[in-house]
Amino acid sequence: MINGEIKNIKVNGTFYPTSFILVGIPGLEGVYKWVGLVVCLCYVLGLLGNMILLAVISASSVLHKPMFIFLSLLASNDALLSTSIAPKMLSIFWFQKRHIGFESCLLQMFFLHSFTSLESGLLLGMAFDRYIAICQPLSYGSIMTNSIIVKLVIFLLLRAVILFSPCIILIQRFPAFRTNVVPHSYCEHMAIVKLAAADIRINSALGLAVAFTISGTDMLFILISYCAIFHAVFRLPSKEARLKTFNTCIPHMCIFLSFYGLALFTFLSHRYGGKRIPPYVHIILADTYTLVPPMLNPIIYGVKTKLIREQVWKALSTYQSLHVK
Repeated sequence: MINGEIKNIKVNGTFYPTSFILVGIPGLEGVYKWVGLVVCLCYVLGLLGNMILLAVISASSVLHKPMFIFLSLLASNDALLSTSIAPKMLSIFWFQKRHIGFESCLLQMFFLHSFTSLESGLLLGMAFDRYIAICQPLSYGSIMTNSIIVKLVIFLLLRAVILFSPCIILIQRFPAFRTNVVPHSYCEHMAIVKLAAADIRINSALGLAVAFTISGTDMLFILISYCAIFHAVFRLPSKEARLKTFNTCIPHMCIFLSFYGLALFTFLSHRYGGKRIPPYVHIILADTYTLVPPMLNPIIYGVKTKLIREQVWKALSTYQSLHVK
């Protein structure tokens, strides 16, 4: 038994694990309570912000437009993304509950990467929405219909499941693992793959191919959309019109930069940082990449979008008046 909890079979120096042990952030064990406090703060703020955003959009008929439908989908995905990892991270940092069952680990990995994939796809959908609204405004109503949005979301969900399922299946086919101790805060794909007592080249190549197929393709089309948007904006006759149109894109641009900026920084530091960057830095970056964007997204849209600000204040005023009565 390990800590009297779950048995892991060890034969000739290899493991046939029924569970993994998540270390958290190796090297920062002395400050786990403070790390847990930061994780809890990010999680609670993100969950609260996204729930408020969902409530305001669903309750306000003036926000029942494609732009805000995409935003509500993003808020739902952000809440699920952070929930897939934050509770387990808090149990590690605050209560030293490091064990996670083999199947539970694979399930967490699947949800984490699926929600990350969906996040990327929704950002692409939001960029497409802004492109149609600015570059083809007369066709906006006929193109950006609820039917199109539903089909896009179904496609994005299927894309995540179809592309990432083989990664899960290949991990299940490993004959054994060198250890069941995972030097990470959650069940990240490559962190588990590197523990295998087998040839991992196919898994590594597949993980890289999936990442580039999803994030690389989405980022490319988002950049193309914004090149077309900027070209259209700068051709507008008046400065006031240019600023007004450009302001509708600022929240999405901020979210795009925070998500992909952290993703690229995490990827590059992990792949090319080598021994120059301490392991705990890689893990902190990975944790930041999964926890910070879901926290920032509702704040960015709440601050930068006038319609949302107005509806939030309206809801607060209504609540306050009812409470006073």
